[in-house]
Amino acid sequence: MSLKKPFSFGRRAALSGAGSLLLTSGVRAATPRFAPVREEDLLVAFGHTSPITDGGWTHAHDMGIQALKRTYPKLKTLYVESIPYSADATRIFRQFVAEGAQMVISTSNYGDFIRDVADRAPVVAFMECDGHAVSGNLGWYYITHWYASYAIGVAAARLSKTGRLGYVASFPVPSVYAGANATLLGARSVNPEATMRVISINSWFDPQAATEAGSALVDSGCDFLCGIMDDPGYLRVAQDRGVWAAMWNTDMRQFGPDAYVSSVTLDFDKFYIEQVGARIRGDWKPEARFLTLGAGVDRDAWGQRVPEAVRVEADAVRARMLGGWSPFQGPLYDSEGKLRVAKGHVMNDMELYNWNWQLQGVSGLG
Repeated sequence: MSLKKPFSFGRRAALSGAGSLLLTSGVRAATPRFAPVREEDLLVAFGHTSPITDGGWTHAHDMGIQALKRTYPKLKTLYVESIPYSADATRIFRQFVAEGAQMVISTSNYGDFIRDVADRAPVVAFMECDGHAVSGNLGWYYITHWYASYAIGVAAARLSKTGRLGYVASFPVPSVYAGANATLLGARSVNPEATMRVISINSWFDPQAATEAGSALVDSGCDFLCGIMDDPGYLRVAQDRGVWAAMWNTDMRQFGPDAYVSSVTLDFDKFYIEQVGARIRGDWKPEARFLTLGAGVDRDAWGQRVPEAVRVEADAVRARMLGGWSPFQGPLYDSEGKLRVAKGHVMNDMELYNWNWQLQGVSGLG
């Protein structure tokens, strides 16, 4: 069942934000008792920020929903695409409750628009992707994409001839800061002189704007493009201009097979199956959760033209991170030269999740 809404270009965090799922906050609200429910009686409602055919963020969530429905074939679901960041969002989430949904999942950050509804529907389980609040019936989840971005940054430094990376951004929000900073930090582990220029297009899904931004970055001398877009716009530019590109959300190599390096890929299958299973059993609890490297987020298979030596080097770094090593440690300076992370301090995932300053060597983001 699908309830359609007009398209909106807003998205996750625009309002503000190994081997297992990780509880990331020591704060947990008193958990209400959610009565068990039969699979055939459960209705789960999903609120999306863009169309499920976007090829990126929402498409990745929809693939998780399809896996959920294969696991629980008697389950009933409904969804609304392209929910705007306005009072209309509140109305839609209220409509989910009125339709009888016992579980509501927002696949983007809707802040107070969903919290207000959750507060008024205490017997309904709510989850918000890229959220920040945990209450008696509302939890949040997100992916630790910064580790995959770092590994791709290592490859970027080996592939770039100029050391000038270009980043197509949406908005200056933490998920973008973390992605851009992590990619450059990975590159600088190989080439300390590497830099990154960022162009923000004020949208998560605007193929024309992403294409124009990619072209401008190449014109300025960047020979490796990356970003956080839902579409392959700048990958097409890379293919046409003979430079490299790394993507986000899904495998997009078909749009630029010669330019494609990899992608930060998302996999919500296990998480959605686990959460809905808990709701069916009656033991679901609202928590703050991260989907970790190798278990919800990873780098995609390498592109066809990426040399074997580059693959091996970047994958060795990935293996170290899977083993518990973190590259996000001080000293780290911002773009103004101010010390932000002291020597010896290792940034934890909550700090990385809330990263809101641009790393030294990054320009154009903030």
